[in-house]
Amino acid sequence: MNERGPLTLADIADQRAYEREREAFRSQVIAVKKLRRVTVGPVITLTFESRLTMRFQVQEMARAEKMLTDEQIQHELDVYNRLLPAPGELSATLFLELTNEEQLRMWLPRLVGVESACELRIGGGRSTEIVPSTPEQEHASHLTRAATTSAVHYVRFRFTDEQVAAFAGQPVALAVNHPEYPDGLPGTGLSDATRAELAADLVGA
Repeated sequence: MNERGPLTLADIADQRAYEREREAFRSQVIAVKKLRRVTVGPVITLTFESRLTMRFQVQEMARAEKMLTDEQIQHELDVYNRLLPAPGELSATLFLELTNEEQLRMWLPRLVGVESACELRIGGGRSTEIVPSTPEQEHASHLTRAATTSAVHYVRFRFTDEQVAAFAGQPVALAVNHPEYPDGLPGTGLSDATRAELAADLVGA
């Protein structure tokens, strides 16, 4: 199985093989996602994606939809490979954690543009480096309307070489700089373990 680059058909186990490994694999992914999940304020969570998390998504989709042909699985691979981070990037799924109709009516109209309002803040004080989120273009046109937003977005953070080096050695916070989300500032500090996990993504490790 490849450890780098886009996922291929060789990375996706067939259904019987996946059932045998699924329990152990799910436990592994859950543990990794705990490091990669960062909550900011009351309703916004970002999960930083990796090859492992994307493989899990494809395996679970194939299982749920009972996909048996290479063509079906390749279609899913084409979709999820677009969400993998390249070196110098972090890729994340942004969730609005809304659990009832009242919350949906309250937050979805208020948070239009949230996919462009997330920031990774490296360092502190006047020397803080800010890496803004940009929406994943392939999905953005389907997820946001003028008067309301979606509960799920796909975003990227693109770093300079200097920002990559700083990320590995300085404090980092994830913030949401949106006028209708005051609890998004000053943000949530990343733990050392989370920062180390994401720093490996940035160098393509």
